[in-house]
Amino acid sequence: MGTQGTGPDLADRILGGWLGRIAGNMLGKPVEQGEVWTRDRIDRYLRRAAALPLTDYLPEPADPAEAAVLRPEWRQCVRGRIHGSCRDDDVDYAILGLHLLETHGFGFSTEQVGDLWLLRLPYLQTFTAERAAYRNLANGMKPPLTATYDNPYQEWIGALIRADVYGWTCPGDPVRAAGLARRDAVLSHTGNGVYGAMWAAALVSAAFTAPAVRDALQAALGVIPASSRLARTVRRVATLHETRLPWEETLATVAAETAGLGWIHTVPNAAVLVAGLLYGDGDFTRTIALTVRGGLDTDSNGATAGSVAGVLTGAAAIPAQWQDPLEDTVRSAVFGFDGVRISALAERTLRLVTSGT
Repeated sequence: MGTQGTGPDLADRILGGWLGRIAGNMLGKPVEQGEVWTRDRIDRYLRRAAALPLTDYLPEPADPAEAAVLRPEWRQCVRGRIHGSCRDDDVDYAILGLHLLETHGFGFSTEQVGDLWLLRLPYLQTFTAERAAYRNLANGMKPPLTATYDNPYQEWIGALIRADVYGWTCPGDPVRAAGLARRDAVLSHTGNGVYGAMWAAALVSAAFTAPAVRDALQAALGVIPASSRLARTVRRVATLHETRLPWEETLATVAAETAGLGWIHTVPNAAVLVAGLLYGDGDFTRTIALTVRGGLDTDSNGATAGSVAGVLTGAAAIPAQWQDPLEDTVRSAVFGFDGVRISALAERTLRLVTSGT
């Protein structure tokens, strides 16, 4: 598994997934504030800086007033200022998932996920559903109660951002990947929150062997209930894309249909992600650029889009402007992992696949 004719080999695809996730995360990080950074505002920002079409990390703000509403980390995430990746939960959870599989194998339990959070992850680096679950764990609760007690974020995007590592370690086996992601997700999420994690893991897994991104999306739909809000929204975006509706109009249509769910909910973010993947059509730069320009949870969506696109193309095909500034280095809040090499994380991921434990 991992070779497709003369396509990239498994090691190159896994490295592509890691690099894509980190690059997409860094691209979206400065504008991660969905109610402030709307689709229109992001494009206005880019137009002012003469950065459309977007083919590189975000430019520095042309207007000092814009700098005030960017995420405080923006100075480490814009063109010319990037030296290694910024710390971010979207990357921390991929690292934590890798550590989980190395420690407990593919037979890990949901309780072991929770134990590892308490051991390795600082409480203040958790957010929304993860913070609620962490608090519940610290108070002695066991899953699945950790997901439901005093947790209004059960269908938000947190579990989805934890799912990539299960796809990377189950290449071409979306059903197995989804099962692992589900076991992780139920610590903190329910309903579409869990389905989002299963779908994302299956999508990444399917990207290893799918002829094109559309085929990977189709395979990923097979692991979640067809009647779920998530599945219906994914199908809706795919249908609008098939009718050759422009990208902006597709997003505007689905935004109206998912209005009221909030900018960190799984469903509207999945719509932005699917649109980025379909309209990006296998091109790495176009995929992450469109996904981040789509707004909402920009760094999380950029990360997942980059992971899928990176697996599809392989690391060797990811353009230098995305790879080089990362300097093969990750900043991480996960205890024991700060400063680790991206290439080392990819090698460890590959080892899990080949050992099959």
